[in-house]
Amino acid sequence: MSSRIDKSWTVIASLENAEHDKCVDIFSRPDGSYGFEEFRRDVEDRGRWTPLQTYSALVCASPATALATAERTVTWLAPVLSQTPDLRTRIAAFADQGGPAAE
Repeated sequence: MSSRIDKSWTVIASLENAEHDKCVDIFSRPDGSYGFEEFRRDVEDRGRWTPLQTYSALVCASPATALATAERTVTWLAPVLSQTPDLRTRIAAFADQGGPAAE
């Protein structure tokens, strides 16, 4: 886990590309906000996930907003979501299923 994902945050979805060498984590924070971070995994790093950007500093009001922002920002994410459209619904419903509610 990256130092950019605080231990108090809960990863609600981890979306990987087809090659399994990049992923986006959508997470919730204890204060009810949400965010995301993009990672890569390389052989040189022994398969460890390494953050690519500093997206985790962004604060979103809902899991749906975090996902939409990630989709606009991370170029490879839109095709992944188009292949598995139920992911969008499951992530958006996180707060309604007992996850932290946005303030």
